[in-house]
Amino acid sequence: MTQPTQPTQPPEGPQRVRITSSRRPTIRPSEHSLRDDIRNQTELGEVYVGGLMRAQLRLALRVILVGVFSLGGLPLLFHLVPATRRASVFGVPFAWLVLGLVVYPTAVLMARQYVRASERLEAEFTAVVTRGEGPGR
Repeated sequence: MTQPTQPTQPPEGPQRVRITSSRRPTIRPSEHSLRDDIRNQTELGEVYVGGLMRAQLRLALRVILVGVFSLGGLPLLFHLVPATRRASVFGVPFAWLVLGLVVYPTAVLMARQYVRASERLEAEFTAVVTRGEGPGR
């Protein structure tokens, strides 16, 4: 009869490691992208996102100012020029025509222009970010 063999236990202590190269993996500049900076919220990424946010804020303020001066100026016009309060076109008061036929289409056009300009800003931002990703950054 043969005697049963017992499994051998590995020796206690640290295991041996075979080193084949002293080179360590490094991050090359071409592997690091602006998208990573933005995603990781680094200082550079915050600068780019802050620039986009400032551009969008300037756009929003311009649209608000145009709205306040053009549409908000109508009550001032009606108050300062009494003839506009009494004028009528085809029996309909002038103020009603202006408020009904000018204000709403103007507001829609301003909103449309705002959306287009905002999309253009975002497209330019995306182009800058993707341009900074390839080799030779």
